[in-house]
Amino acid sequence: MSSGNDCQKFTKPAFGEKEATELVDRVFGLKVSWIRPLPSYDDQNFHVRISGNKGAPEGADEYVLKITNSEDSQEPDLIETQTQAMMFLSTEGFPSATPYLTKDGNIMCLVSGGTGSGNKKYIVRLLTYLQGIPVAKIATNTQILYEIGKLAASLDKALSEKFHHPSVKSLHRGQFIWNLANVPLLDQYIYALGQNKHRKVVEQVIQQFKKKVIPKLSSFRASFRFLLCLGINHGDLNDHNILVDSSSASLETPQYRVSGILDFSDMSYGYYVFEVAITIMYMMIESPDPLSVGGHVLAGFESVLPLTEEERAALFLLVSGRFSQSLVIAAHTALQYPENKEYLMITAKTGWKHLMEMCEVGQEAVEKTWFETAKAYVHRGPAE
Repeated sequence: MSSGNDCQKFTKPAFGEKEATELVDRVFGLKVSWIRPLPSYDDQNFHVRISGNKGAPEGADEYVLKITNSEDSQEPDLIETQTQAMMFLSTEGFPSATPYLTKDGNIMCLVSGGTGSGNKKYIVRLLTYLQGIPVAKIATNTQILYEIGKLAASLDKALSEKFHHPSVKSLHRGQFIWNLANVPLLDQYIYALGQNKHRKVVEQVIQQFKKKVIPKLSSFRASFRFLLCLGINHGDLNDHNILVDSSSASLETPQYRVSGILDFSDMSYGYYVFEVAITIMYMMIESPDPLSVGGHVLAGFESVLPLTEEERAALFLLVSGRFSQSLVIAAHTALQYPENKEYLMITAKTGWKHLMEMCEVGQEAVEKTWFETAKAYVHRGPAE
C-alpha cells in the first residue's frame, strides 16, 4: 500500500508480460517458461514458472515477481525490512515467502520501465510462490477462524520480540494511511463516497474514533502507561493474503491449516489490538454470519496475547475504523485508477453491508457476542 499521507502519489507499475520476462532474465538470471499477471492493489505481481529446473519438488520452480509501486520504491530501507521480516518468519516456521537473490546476490533491485512510466523507478523482488487457497475462496468455519486469530498473535509476537534489523526503525510510519491509528486521516478522502448514508456512517465512525480511541493512544505515547501494547503489525491479514489447505478428508467438517502469509507491504509499528481488529474485519467479509466471526478470531488471538480491558473496549471502534479505511481508500483509489476498480472494490461488495449492520446492532450487542464466544473457548478449548 502507499506509504504516505497522500494516496495519489504512487504510480502503479505497468510492465507487460514480455518486459517482465526479460526482467527475470536480466536481474535474476532465470529463464521463464510461462508468466501470468496476479491481481494487486498498488504494486504489480506476476506468477512465473522457471524453465530448466527438472526434478525439483512441486512449486520449487514457481515464483512471484513483485514490482513495488513508485512511492514505496523510494524507501528501500522499508522494503528491505519487510523482506528481512519475511525471511525471519520463514526461519521461525511461519509459511512466509522468501526472496530469490539477484545475480549480484541482493534480495532486491531498483529498475526502470513499464508502459508510460517515464523516469519512474521500481524495486523488484522474486519471491517463492506459496501454494494454497485464499481464505476468500473457502467456506470458513470456527476452526480456521480460531487458527487465523492465533496466527495473527503469534506472528506479531515473534516480530515484536525477536526480529531485529538495522532498518527496523523504518516501520515507524507516522502518516501511513493504513495504520489503524490514522483513521482520522480519512477526512481528506471521504469526498470519494459522495453524499449518501454510507458517508454519514463513516463520518460517525471517524468522530467516535477521535473521541474514544485517539485519547488512549496519545496517553500511551505521552506517559508510556501500557493502556495498549505496542508491537510490529503485519497490518493486512485479509482474506486474500492468507492461504490455506485442507488438513482433513472430511467434506462435511473440513479442517484447514494456514499454508501461506502474503503481502507484508503494510507492516508498521502499531498495537497488538490493531492486528486482531484488522483480522476480524477481513474475516467478516466473506462470512454468511459476519457478526459471529469476531469471537472465534479473538479467542485464537487471546490464546497467545490476551487483551487488556482497555484494548477490548476499543475493539468495536477499531474494527469499524478498519472497515472505514478499506472502503474509503478503495473508493478514492478507484477514482484515480478506474482500470483497477474491480479489484480495488472487492471489500466493498459486502463491506458496506457489514459495517452498516455493525452500527445498527450497536457496540454493546456486538461486543457481547464476541466476548461470550471467546469466553466459551476458555472452558471447552478450540477443538471441541
